[in-house]
Amino acid sequence: PLNGGSALEVNADPLARVASMGGLELVMPEAYASGPCADLLDSGRPVVNFDLTGVSVELPSLSGTYSAMTFSEQIPGPTLRVTQGDVVHMTLTIPGDEMTQHGNDMHASQMSSKPYMGAVNIGETGEYCFIAEVPGVFKYHCSGVN
Repeated sequence: PLNGGSALEVNADPLARVASMGGLELVMPEAYASGPCADLLDSGRPVVNFDLTGVSVELPSLSGTYSAMTFSEQIPGPTLRVTQGDVVHMTLTIPGDEMTQHGNDMHASQMSSKPYMGAVNIGETGEYCFIAEVPGVFKYHCSGVN
């Protein structure tokens, strides 16, 4: 005790303390996109379509050129701006003359694009949807292969 106060009790076992309060229920963020796009596109929320094309380009460097995968031939890729609560409908098309499949991972979605999209095969288009729940600035990037 300091200055005549009472002693502060310190619980050295935080898990026991959580258990004494009834425990925790962990909710996985897959709730943001828990099903196919059709479920979210018909939800009555505003939909923002974000259509990208995975295109390889040759870029200059000090030692010559190198092949880089771009989103819609831009580096960095196009910016997507949405309002919290909007449904984001992301599509990625890989042209038939590309050398490798690609995917897309959007950190704002709070989930993996797999199993909804994963790697998109050459000559095909993949899609996934999520509700923009978390405010902020987020990156997206190629997720490579499955």
